[in-house]
Amino acid sequence: MFENVLVISEEGEQLGVLDRLTALKIAEDRGFDLVCVAPNAKTPVCKIMDFSKYRYDQIKKQKEAKKNQKTIETKEIRLSPTIDVGDFNTKQKAARKFLTEGNKVKVSCRFRGRMIEHAENTIPLFTKFAEGLADIAKLDQNPYLDGRNMFMHLSPNLDKKKK
Repeated sequence: MFENVLVISEEGEQLGVLDRLTALKIAEDRGFDLVCVAPNAKTPVCKIMDFSKYRYDQIKKQKEAKKNQKTIETKEIRLSPTIDVGDFNTKQKAARKFLTEGNKVKVSCRFRGRMIEHAENTIPLFTKFAEGLADIAKLDQNPYLDGRNMFMHLSPNLDKKKK
């Protein structure tokens, strides 16, 4: 533990460097707690305060910060190697909606049966999908094959939103 600590009163004025037991006695006499606010300082800094009120305020600040925080979800769009133009446009509109809401989009394609033999023919489809959303999205990860699935990741382009 510490021998000497810098003590700050409940009003914020410095009481100076005191030994730990004296600081505890002063805090007790005033009806408060002695809280170490900077234990790693050369001379540890302790403040005289109501610790339960301090904890309550900290929890309140954390809840407020959490409330204002936006969580980013990853939405998935599934394509097929044999997708037609109408369906392709519909899926692209859905992805555009997800991206404008601030979510990330994971584009996937599952190859069934012998379709896996021609998986490289799906890369232009993914590229066309990403190019159609280039005005609001950036490509996080190029199309890649993982087992019988192909994936690509897009995220909202924040630079375009600010303008």
